[in-house]
Amino acid sequence: MRQTEFDRLTRGEFGDSFAAWIADSHVLSSMGMTAAEAIDRGLDLREVWWALCEDFDVPEERQLGEDL
Repeated sequence: MRQTEFDRLTRGEFGDSFAAWIADSHVLSSMGMTAAEAIDRGLDLREVWWALCEDFDVPEERQLGEDL
């Protein structure tokens, strides 16, 4: 997954401003760090996205984002 896809998914699910707030402040339960920290450390963006989905109970039908 590329950063642009990760950004599209987070903005699509959480909205523009809330997506940025989540990435910078929510500590992912499975990783023990924020999404921004995980990305800075080079963790797989797909794993970071799935961790967000798990923490925020994103329904399976929305985990792949909006159909383009």
